[in-house]
Amino acid sequence: MLDVKTTTPYAAFLLRVSMGVLFLAHGAVMKLFGFGIAGTMGYFGSIGFPPIFGAIVIFAEIGAGLALITGIGVRVVSLLAVPILIGATLQHAPNGWVFSTRGGGWEFPAFWTVLLLVQAGLGAGAFALDLNRLLGRQVVPAGA
Repeated sequence: MLDVKTTTPYAAFLLRVSMGVLFLAHGAVMKLFGFGIAGTMGYFGSIGFPPIFGAIVIFAEIGAGLALITGIGVRVVSLLAVPILIGATLQHAPNGWVFSTRGGGWEFPAFWTVLLLVQAGLGAGAFALDLNRLLGRQVVPAGA
């Protein structure tokens, strides 16, 4: 029988790394190297957002991807990425439910939003880098 206390850290690890890879795929591969910064900014401008939001989203997605993969600041990074996915959900909402529809549906970014909230609740899980340890800081547990 599986013990939740021993499997939860590995489930959190799997979730954060898979979302990190997706953020890199969307931020770096698709937006930065695919459309380019100017193309992404132009697209954001064409849908009514300030074009600079395109560049901000590129670097936010790349940063979130790297942070999630390494396990640095996972709770905060997950919560900071939620507005990006809410924006994507709202942008895709008029296209309908299924992401394979023209312009992409809203279920994928909506589900990703929920996954980020779950990750924020779970924390980094197994194999995460501990910045306090890397920086030589001693952390005293609350109530100690």
